[in-house]
Amino acid sequence: MIIDTHVHLDDERYLEDFDAMMERAHDAGVEAFIIPGAHPSTLQRAVEICEQYENVYFAVGVHPYDKENIDSIDFDLFASHKKCVAIGECGLDYFRLEGSEEEKHIEKKAQYDVFRRQIRLAKRFQKPLIVHIRDASHDAKTVLLEEGAGEIGGVLHCYNADDELLSLSSEGFYFGIGGVVTFQNAKKLINILPRIPLEKLLIETDGPYLTPHPHRGSRNESAYTLYIADKMGELLGKNSAEIATLTTLNAKKLFALG
Repeated sequence: MIIDTHVHLDDERYLEDFDAMMERAHDAGVEAFIIPGAHPSTLQRAVEICEQYENVYFAVGVHPYDKENIDSIDFDLFASHKKCVAIGECGLDYFRLEGSEEEKHIEKKAQYDVFRRQIRLAKRFQKPLIVHIRDASHDAKTVLLEEGAGEIGGVLHCYNADDELLSLSSEGFYFGIGGVVTFQNAKKLINILPRIPLEKLLIETDGPYLTPHPHRGSRNESAYTLYIADKMGELLGKNSAEIATLTTLNAKKLFALG
């Protein structure tokens, strides 16, 4: 059995065939799903899905691109929900930084502030973090350490294969491995995967994004976790069933799933 620790089931691209998609995931051996909080506009939809499906959980938070919307979320309300298992996805993303150096600095500062706020919320609610890092490894690690995020730990969603982040495994952080590991150009991730402690590995799809080979280019969904487990097993000298078992145990431990 597999737990998809990061799938945007609240995305409108799943509306047309939602029940069929969930059935395919079940048939593929997916036993649970976690919907990350990315934008407040889909948060209520995430809660509704969780209340309909016993094996679906959610997180509350805002993606760095949507940081301006953080004050529209009632964190006390959502974080106290029985199906809320984490805070995020939150973090730093410098991929789209534009403008002058001063404008970039202002954008980074705004992202820092919202990231720090969500780390502090995670500590207050005693829930792990779902962390998004893109082109910002050093700064994100610095913020996590300065804020004492090791107290609650979390997952580095869609782990970017940056060597600098590996040491966060000793700070209670796990590493989310998704469809990228099946890409032919994923040499960094393929090379670093064996260096990640087995007890810190998680499987995620990030659906509907980052569809694994051989379905790359189509909408991603949780049933495709099988391709991720197969590739991880190939790289780590294990079979896919062993990968499924260890990543499921890891997910249950991090997110306190029954």
